[in-house]
Amino acid sequence: MGGREGASFARARRSGQEPPETSGLHQLLVESVKDYAIFALDPKGKILTWNSGAERIKGYAPAEIIGQHFSVFYLPEDLAAGKPTWELEVAAREGRFEDEGWRLRKDGTRFWAGVVITALRTPDGDLVGFAKVTRDLTERRRAEDALRESEERFRLLVHSVRDYAIFMLDPDGRVASWNIGAERIKGYAASEIIGRHFSVFYPEETKATGFPQYELEVAAHEGRFEDEGWRLRKDGTRFWASVVITAVRDETGRLLGFAKVTRDLTERHRTQEQAIADARRAAAAEASSRAKSDFLAAMSHELRTPLNAIGGYVELLEMGLRGPVTDAQREDLARIRRSQQHLLGIINDILNFSRIEAGQVAYEAAPVPLASVVDTVTTMVEPQITTKGIELERGRCDPSVVATADRAKVQQILLNLLSNAVKFTPPGGRITVACEADGDRAVMTVDDTGPGVPPEKREEIFEPFVQLGRSLTTGHEGTGLGLAISRDLARGMGGDLVCEAAPDGDGGGARFTLSLPAARA
Repeated sequence: MGGREGASFARARRSGQEPPETSGLHQLLVESVKDYAIFALDPKGKILTWNSGAERIKGYAPAEIIGQHFSVFYLPEDLAAGKPTWELEVAAREGRFEDEGWRLRKDGTRFWAGVVITALRTPDGDLVGFAKVTRDLTERRRAEDALRESEERFRLLVHSVRDYAIFMLDPDGRVASWNIGAERIKGYAASEIIGRHFSVFYPEETKATGFPQYELEVAAHEGRFEDEGWRLRKDGTRFWASVVITAVRDETGRLLGFAKVTRDLTERHRTQEQAIADARRAAAAEASSRAKSDFLAAMSHELRTPLNAIGGYVELLEMGLRGPVTDAQREDLARIRRSQQHLLGIINDILNFSRIEAGQVAYEAAPVPLASVVDTVTTMVEPQITTKGIELERGRCDPSVVATADRAKVQQILLNLLSNAVKFTPPGGRITVACEADGDRAVMTVDDTGPGVPPEKREEIFEPFVQLGRSLTTGHEGTGLGLAISRDLARGMGGDLVCEAAPDGDGGGARFTLSLPAARA
């Protein structure tokens, strides 16, 4: 624009009219545009022109808006922040301002606008106004928001999974995404692994066979590949991995890459390997050891299933689903149920002891108030005690006596001790439960007024499969594993279980003392 034309433009702007040299061109190039609001502002931001696109997008007729300040299109919070004035200042200083944000229509509704403000200057550099172009991007914004929310939900779902390594590969096998489970299992941060080929996770002998590429070829051809085998962590250590690779394609069938899910099954694999090794050793051991292993396996798979079936059919009969049940029949069913539960108890004892021997018991140490354990377990044995006519006495057990132990296992020990005391205490006898703090130990005692245990047998009763019956002339039901399991559990928690003579048993009775690490105050 030359000097004369610039002066004409400036005079036209000051008079509020279009320059005559450009009015025709403006009509053709600007007024016909309906998808964009195109209008001019004076240096202070007042509206000078208004095209049909501006009327369509913002809702104002030219007569309603020309002469008003363009800040009428801005939200109250933007006005309070001085945003319209700041936009003009940036455009005047830098020549151009571009932004996206919420704007207002005449009816007060909002729309997402793409805005470009361009400073208009004379050849001498004098600012004569601004050209403002606005486009309604509301639909695009909604689509982007919906896509972003969907992607974010999926990203959070995948990223928050810690037990599985979930990541994407491009069609060539390079890592394209990385979740927190992948970082935990494989040891790489996302910045360290994205872009690298996934064969980095494979041992050299596996890579030498071309196995990584084979996996992708099978997945691409069949849609899915599944495998278990050794993989490498960042530090070079191996782990046993379960791997599923799934081909990812677009709607046209074009291969976009692969989704890869890996799970660390090292512990399971070790357990399986250990089981195989144990089986091999058992096969070479003496006949009694083999018989024991076979018995445990048979008990697990062969005995529990029919026993559970017996219990189920007893319930059906008791409910009368096979016809009316007489009182005599109901008593018979009760005897069957007791026998079934007794056999299940024996099986569970043997299997529990087997797990303890194999070191397969996990302990969850936490503060355990012993008084609370006593409350829970004594309630469980009250029916047995009442039926046999035994007195259960609660000795001193202050709530402040707290052990560091696995609560479920402490309860199991006390239940074993009380059940044992009920078994050997005659009707009219007494069982006493108490607890106390003893230095760095939390101690629980169970006393009974039964026949007691001879001094020379007080260690032997904790051996597995030993049934002394407190008297060598009396027989008692059971496997002889309850006390063995209880002492092993106690020692597994850093404590111990011992047997002594009851202090006030008049020459008879037994005291079992469970000691556990005391919780720190």
